[in-house]
Amino acid sequence: MEAIETKILEILARIAKKDARELRPEQELVADLELESMHALELLCDVEDELGVEFPDEAVTDMNTVGDVLAIARNQVAAQGA
Repeated sequence: MEAIETKILEILARIAKKDARELRPEQELVADLELESMHALELLCDVEDELGVEFPDEAVTDMNTVGDVLAIARNQVAAQGA
């Protein structure tokens, strides 16, 4: 799972224009990283492509923090056996 989290953090860092090493689970995507809804969609699409999984439509609304993104991705990978 650590490799998966690293990939996700790298994608998130690229979209947020931040250093992946600075990202923390408690950081809010909108308030702290200044991401907009289109960024969340880009994030989901990129993670889906990278990990070969599909996210449910409601995943976008469930992502509020970096930790949420990691948890949702971990759950999808486990559920889909990617």
